[in-house]
Amino acid sequence: MTEKNVASAVAYYKAMADKDLTGMARHLHPDVRLVTPMEELTGKEAVLEAAKRLLPLINSIKVHAKFGSEDQAMLTYDMDFPAPIGVCRAAALMTFKDGLIMRNEIFFDARPFNKQ
Repeated sequence: MTEKNVASAVAYYKAMADKDLTGMARHLHPDVRLVTPMEELTGKEAVLEAAKRLLPLINSIKVHAKFGSEDQAMLTYDMDFPAPIGVCRAAALMTFKDGLIMRNEIFFDARPFNKQ
């Protein structure tokens, strides 16, 4: 199950990089919880609505490392935004239930985003 979860985590972020909401939705549990330094959301629709606002701002996403353990996967990645933000280095700890992302906790420095 670990390899499948890691593959699903990578596929989720690839769909995000491709600006593919439908592809992202395929990996989300209906009761998914998103936890970031800037907000906390619960439910697939709320997460996808937030993604709709974020996707137009993303230039690219590059995954650097990935690993999993039991029902979790961890990714480190760079998310590139237009200036003045630039590259945001981040990590995502994803917990899976029934093969779907149940919780996605994202770690990044939110200071560049708070200046907007």
